[in-house]
Amino acid sequence: MKFKLISNSHDALTGMRLAGVEGVFAKTAQQAEEELKKCVEDDSIGVILITESLAATCPELIDSLKLGESGTLVVTIPGSRNEQSQDNIMRYVREAIGIKI
Repeated sequence: MKFKLISNSHDALTGMRLAGVEGVFAKTAQQAEEELKKCVEDDSIGVILITESLAATCPELIDSLKLGESGTLVVTIPGSRNEQSQDNIMRYVREAIGIKI
């Protein structure tokens, strides 16, 4: 089972890549939806991480994936737009894989 990050923040992508989580950059809601659908179709991906600001652009799809039977967990994480979110990203990494950065 792999993790995959979909983000509109290069900082979040870099931080998660340092923790071993690969990701893709999506600028628009359409790109985010396409990437979400690709991730759900990929059986090796078990957890999709998506930044809050990007998830807000396609709430219907996010909700349907969370409530659906795809077998893929969709988790919304804070982006890197404010100082508090930096602490949250580090906490997510620490909780998810046990590494303190």
